[in-house]
Amino acid sequence: MKVLVIGASRGLGRELVRQFIADGAQVTATARSDDGVAALKAMGAEAFALDVNDAASASGIAWRCDNAGFDQVWLVAGVYGPQTQGLQTPTVEDFDAVMHTNVLGAMRVLPQLADALAPGARVAVLSSRMGSIGLRTASAGWLYRASKAALNSVLKDVSLAWAGRATCVALHPGWVQTDMGGAQADLTPEKSAADLRRTVGALTPSDNGGFFNHDGTPLSW
Repeated sequence: MKVLVIGASRGLGRELVRQFIADGAQVTATARSDDGVAALKAMGAEAFALDVNDAASASGIAWRCDNAGFDQVWLVAGVYGPQTQGLQTPTVEDFDAVMHTNVLGAMRVLPQLADALAPGARVAVLSSRMGSIGLRTASAGWLYRASKAALNSVLKDVSLAWAGRATCVALHPGWVQTDMGGAQADLTPEKSAADLRRTVGALTPSDNGGFFNHDGTPLSW
C-alpha cells in the first residue's frame, strides 16, 4: 500500500507514519523543516519539505507526487491558535495563521493530488468535532472551530469533485495527548492513530463526503 501523510513532523502525523511503516506500507511524508524531513527519512519514509502556508512550497507537491498512485492520502497539518474561552475577537495575525494553515492549506494542496491517487483511493483530512455546528455546545476556541467547520466544507467539495475516483472523509481524532491536545487528553497518539487507520481502512464508496469519529462513528456536520 502507498500512503501520503501531509504534516508528519510531530504528533498524530508522525505516529501515522510510524504505524504505516511498521505494517509494511510505502510511505511518503512531509514536514516543514529540514530536521523534520530528516527524522521522517530516518523512520523509513520518503520525505520532503512542505509548508502549506507558503504558496510556492505547496505548489511543488504536484510534481513531487505526480502519478504516485497513493492508496491513502492523509492531510494532518493544522494549528489551534489562541486559547479563547469566550468571544474574544482574534487578531488579524492569529486569524491569518489559523485560517491559512487549516483551510487555505487544504485548498492549495488537495486539488494538486488528483493525478496522484490510485483507483479507489481514500482521502482523509484531520478535522475536529469542534468544527461541528450540529454537535456544538460551547464556544471555547472559536477561531479553531471556525477553521475546522471551513475545512469540513472544503472536504465536502473535494468529495463531490472526486466522486467515483476516491472516498474522501473528514475525521475527528479524539482528544489526543499531543502538543495541541495536552498531557491531560483522553487518548494516546498510538490509540488515536490506530483507530483512524482502522476507520479509513473500512471505508466504502458510500461513505464519501462523510464526517467520522476516530472509532468510525458518523458525526453531524
